[in-house]
Amino acid sequence: MNPWYTDYSDYLARFYGPTKVQKLSVNTAAGCPNRDGTIGTGGCIYCNNASFTPGYCLKGGDVAEQLENGKKFFGRKYTKMKYLAYFQSYTNTHGRSVDELREAYDAAMQVEDIVGLIIGTRPDCLDAGLVEMLTALNRKMPVFVELGVETLCDTTLALINRGHDSQTSRDTISRLAKAGLHVGVHLIAGLPGEDTERFMKTIEEICSLPVESIKIHHLQVLRGTPLARMIEDGKLTVENFSVDEYLKICVEAIKRIPRGIAIERFLASAPPDMVISPKWGLKNYQFTTKLHNLLKAENTAEAE
Repeated sequence: MNPWYTDYSDYLARFYGPTKVQKLSVNTAAGCPNRDGTIGTGGCIYCNNASFTPGYCLKGGDVAEQLENGKKFFGRKYTKMKYLAYFQSYTNTHGRSVDELREAYDAAMQVEDIVGLIIGTRPDCLDAGLVEMLTALNRKMPVFVELGVETLCDTTLALINRGHDSQTSRDTISRLAKAGLHVGVHLIAGLPGEDTERFMKTIEEICSLPVESIKIHHLQVLRGTPLARMIEDGKLTVENFSVDEYLKICVEAIKRIPRGIAIERFLASAPPDMVISPKWGLKNYQFTTKLHNLLKAENTAEAE
C-alpha cells in the first residue's frame, strides 16, 4: 500500500481484491453539449478530444468489438486480467436516450472479463432517468461515474467556457452518491486566472463532498484549441509549470486529500506532438517516481 495516499489500484482492490484490473476505453462517438449548440459551441477552451482517445478506439466498431480490441492490446502484456469498460470520449451521457445508453452499457457488460463500467461525463448531463438506469446497472456490477469538474471557481468556469457552474457539480456529486454510484472527479491545476491557493481551495471543497476518487491533471496547452489561439493572440496567459513546481503542487494536494479518497493520477499525457506546453517528456510512471521520492524526502526531513 502507498504510504502517502490511496492510489487507484488500492481503491479498485476494494471491489476486486488482488485481481489486476485495467481500463479499456470505448468511443461511442458521443457529442458534447458545449460543442453542438445545446448549451454552447466551441467546447472548453483547453480541450482537444483526440489527445486522450486511444488508438484502438479510433478503428471504429461497436462496443463489444472495441473492448475485444482493447483486450488484445493489453493482453499481450498481462494475463489473467479483468477489465473496466471506460466510456471516455466526449460526454457519454449526452445526445442519446436512456434506452440507447442502456443498450451500449449492456453490450459492454456482456463482454467476457468486463467487471465494471466507467462513465465519463459532465455534471450537467445526468438527468434523473439516467441516474436511475445507472443505479440499476450498479446492482449487477460496479458503475463508476467520472465527472469533469475541473474547478469549483465560477469565474474560472466561465473563462474556460465550461458551460456549467460550480453548484451543478456539487449537486450532481451528491445525487450520484446518494444513488449508490461510485463518484470520481477530474480537476485541473493551472487553469487561467487560478493560483495554487485557488486550486487547493477546490481540492478541500471536493474532499468535503461524497467523492471516492480524484484525478488531477496539470493544464496542457494543446494544438488546435481555443486556448492555444488565445495565448498566441495575447488574450490569455497561463502558468507554464516546471516539473519541480508541479511536484510541489501535487505534494500540497496530497496533504489535503484524506486516505478514504483515492488519487487516480497526477499527470496529463497527451501525445507529445499535440503539446505546446509544458513539454516535460515524462511518462506517468516517471513523474510518479519523482513524486514518491519527494514525499519520502519530506517525510524523512520532518522525522529528523
